[in-house]
Amino acid sequence: MADNITASIAATELPPLPSYTLVERPDLIPGFPDALLSIFAPIAAYWVVSLFFHVIDVYDVWPQYRLHTPAEIAQRNRATRYEVFRDVIVQQFIQAGMSFALDVLDPPQMMGKDDYDVAVWATRIRVAQRALPTILSVLGLNAAAISKNMSVSHPLLAGALAGGHYPFLTDLAGPDGSAVPAFAPWESVVAKTIYHVIIPAIQFIIAVVFLDTWQYFLHRAMHINKWLYSTFHSRHHRLYVPYAYGALYNHPFEGFLLDTLGAGLAYKVAGMTQRQGIFFWVSSTVKTVDDHCGYSLPWDPIQHISGNNAAYHDIHHQSWGIKTNFSQPFFTFWDAFCGTMWKGDTFLKYERTRNRAQETQAETRKESAKAQ
Repeated sequence: MADNITASIAATELPPLPSYTLVERPDLIPGFPDALLSIFAPIAAYWVVSLFFHVIDVYDVWPQYRLHTPAEIAQRNRATRYEVFRDVIVQQFIQAGMSFALDVLDPPQMMGKDDYDVAVWATRIRVAQRALPTILSVLGLNAAAISKNMSVSHPLLAGALAGGHYPFLTDLAGPDGSAVPAFAPWESVVAKTIYHVIIPAIQFIIAVVFLDTWQYFLHRAMHINKWLYSTFHSRHHRLYVPYAYGALYNHPFEGFLLDTLGAGLAYKVAGMTQRQGIFFWVSSTVKTVDDHCGYSLPWDPIQHISGNNAAYHDIHHQSWGIKTNFSQPFFTFWDAFCGTMWKGDTFLKYERTRNRAQETQAETRKESAKAQ
């Protein structure tokens, strides 16, 4: 009977949850629907980043940071710039279709419930504090005595130690303007941090882990299975010397399965909002382009996020490294775990291909001069 009375009193000490009214969320860019932004933002990011690398490539701005020489690009690749551009456009049409389908399946994007959801988390934090006296007693500490001693000097800490008991915190928010229990400032700050920072961060991590896992095992399967490789994946490997806008140079089916479907499923599995999805798709797009850029730029922050960068992925595009470094686009975990990470020095191998391309280019020029 006493336990029921205590529980009843504790329940009345919980601050009331605020009411809310849902309204449609305004567009991030006024006059440009978020649904269209989710379609075009990744495409725009792809070409903006690609254009940057294309300009420094064409004008040879930082030759000291190149992974390959211009002669290698000209001599070793088996796809023309036009073919690469054409296939990337096809791939982006497929991506746009997938984005449109996800927009249709998604519920309307609403707002107005944030304060309520934050209050729910603050309530959970308040309820969780009820376990503190028990936990402290197991450690041989008297929570009631400690709380009483600190009630004047540190009232908020005393309230937490007492099991979330803050009789001095009230707010005039009752239906008739009467005083009702209120949350401690620290509870509100923690609740807002959980809701606005920690949960979105966890969702992003879930999406990254899902996409990395999806792409690693499908990508590896396309190298193990000869039919999958010759029918689909070999097209991407016509670029022995990757460059930025060739990142999505794929067979359309492979591009859909590996990139588009994988990113769409990651978005759904993580339970992201539409705007979170836009950020995730743009991030994975920029990362993929950067991984194929052909430059090891020391001041490029993307190349220092993880070991999976342009230099790492470039090894996979070489004939001697094609059975290694399958991980993409974010981290190298699966390569390390499955033992498919390249090990050893690559300097001499790159030097040989570089010299061979230079010799081939010189011979081609001589033959061209003789023909004239």
